[in-house]
Amino acid sequence: MSTKKHIVILTGAGISAESGIKTFRDADGLWEGHDVMEVASPQGFRNNPELVLDFYNKRRKQLKEVEPNTAHFTLAELEKQFKVSIVTQNVDDLHERAGSTNVLHLHGELRKIRSTGNYADIQSWTEDIFLGDLCKNGYQLRPHIVWFGEDVPMIEKAVEICETADILVIIGTSMQVYPAASLINFVEPKTPIFYIDPKPAVIHNADVTVIAESATIGVQKLVTVLKQKL
Repeated sequence: MSTKKHIVILTGAGISAESGIKTFRDADGLWEGHDVMEVASPQGFRNNPELVLDFYNKRRKQLKEVEPNTAHFTLAELEKQFKVSIVTQNVDDLHERAGSTNVLHLHGELRKIRSTGNYADIQSWTEDIFLGDLCKNGYQLRPHIVWFGEDVPMIEKAVEICETADILVIIGTSMQVYPAASLINFVEPKTPIFYIDPKPAVIHNADVTVIAESATIGVQKLVTVLKQKL
């Protein structure tokens, strides 16, 4: 039986932004010039599926041009000393490419597609999706992304993971998007919590240590603290 402490890490857009992946977090609700509801909602897909497919085709292409940053690699290195579970709001695969082996994607994955007629029909996909690309049962294919207004099917698994945390680390998220932001409430009382973000939200929890830095700098500081305390 492993005696390693279990570190649960919740990551958001901030950690990917340092690899060059643009987000809508600081852009007045615009994402690459689009209102997020145009490109990240079921209504947007119904209204203009070609626009939405093209938007994610560009995101998928961009993903091929970026690399994990030092924060991603450092989190992967933590697996040598700890049991590490990463729960990410990000749809990129930078955690996996950096070497992390236990990653749960709350909001879907950019390099996967699914059938509009069967949620369980999910496939790996690295190229463009076009209107007219159909699953085996004749339904249009769409990005495997959880859009605004859709259920988050992996949230229950994420809750189970958080309930077993010895340490919780939050990186690069505004703590404003639910249900992801609620996961902090599922760790056991008195669990040490570290919150890394250059513009941290106010969290009313006495067990939170705030590291007001970018992900790349903040994760290095986290490692120093972990070595000192654990």
